[in-house]
Amino acid sequence: MFTGFRERRIGETALAVMEFGLGDTPLGNMFDNMYRTTETETAVATVHAVAAAGIRYFDTASIYDFGLGEMRLGKGMATLPREKIAISSKAGDSLVPVDPGELKPGLWDRLPPMRADFDCSCDAMPRSLEASPKRLDTPSVGTSYVGTSYVGTLAIHDPDEAVDVGAGVEPFSCSHFKAAMDEDFPTLAGLRSQVVIKAIGIGIDQGLMPCDFATAGDFDYFLLTGRYTLLDQDSMRRLLPLCEQRSISLVIGGPYNSGILATGVIDLATGDDRPASPAILDRVRKIEAACARHDVPLQAAAPQFPLRHPLVASIIPGARPVAGGEANLAFLHAPMPSQFWAELKHERLIHEATPVGR
Repeated sequence: MFTGFRERRIGETALAVMEFGLGDTPLGNMFDNMYRTTETETAVATVHAVAAAGIRYFDTASIYDFGLGEMRLGKGMATLPREKIAISSKAGDSLVPVDPGELKPGLWDRLPPMRADFDCSCDAMPRSLEASPKRLDTPSVGTSYVGTSYVGTLAIHDPDEAVDVGAGVEPFSCSHFKAAMDEDFPTLAGLRSQVVIKAIGIGIDQGLMPCDFATAGDFDYFLLTGRYTLLDQDSMRRLLPLCEQRSISLVIGGPYNSGILATGVIDLATGDDRPASPAILDRVRKIEAACARHDVPLQAAAPQFPLRHPLVASIIPGARPVAGGEANLAFLHAPMPSQFWAELKHERLIHEATPVGR
C-alpha cells in the first residue's frame, strides 16, 4: 500500500479531502483515444485497487455516461467502509429516460437509455440530490446521504454548458451564470448552512467564468478541469489570485490534459479532448526533454505539478482500469528534483510565479 497521502481542507470549511481522488468517468463506457469500453467487473476492480492504496475520495456526476459511472462506483464502494469515504458530486444536469432507439453515437458506448438536459433551476437541485444517491446506492437526503462523510461537496456543473474553449469558442457564448446565482446558489448555500452539504462549488472546464462566480458568491471550491496543469497555467493571471483573496480551494480534474501529459508526444496524442495542436505538441516535446535531462517521468511531473500550489486541495485524474489507477499513485510519489522545476521556469515552460515547493 502507498502511504503519505495528505488531506487538505476545502476553503474555510471543516471538510478535508485526500490530495488524490478518483474521477469516475472511465468507470463507464467512455471510448475515444483516451479510454476504451470498460466492463462492470473491471470498473469495480479499479475502485477496489485505488481504495486498497489508501484513497478514499471519489468524484462523480450524473452526466458521466448518463449514470453508469455512478452505478459502477456504487458497486465498487459497496464493501468499503462508508464512514471513511468522501464523495464529491455535481448538479445541473437532469437525466431523462428516452427510447433506446433515440440514443446516438458519442463519447460513450452501451449507455443507459437516457439523455442529459442542462437544468439550472431551483427545482432541478432536489432532483439531483435524490437521483444520484439512488444510483450510488447510498441513503438519500433526509436520512444520511450527505452531511456525513458520503457526499461532502456539491458543485454546479458546467454553467457554460461545457463550451469548447480549447477550440476557440468564446467562453461566455453560452452562460447560465445568472440562473446559477439566482436559483442554484441560494439552494446550495441553504444546504450548506444546514450542514446537509459541507462545501459548495462550481465544476467547469474554463478559467474565466469562475472569476465571476468568485466575486458574486460565497463558494468553497472550484473543480477546474485542465486549466491549472503542467501544460496550462492561464488561470494564474486572474482566477488564482481571486481564489486566494476569497479562500476558495481548487480541485483539479484532468491533470494530464486529457492524455498528452500521460502519453507524451505520440501519434494521435490528445490534448483538451481533441488531437493535440502543433503548439501543444511543441510545448510537450520541450517539457519531455527537460524531464529526460532530470530523469523525471512526465507522468509523474503532471500530477505533482498542481499539488504544489497551496490552493489546490486535490487532483482527480480518471483512473484507467486497475493498472492505470495504481500507476497514477506510484507517479504521485516519484522523486522530483527542484532543479527540474527551476529549468521549466527558466525556459518559460511554466508560469514564473508558479509555486513548486512542497
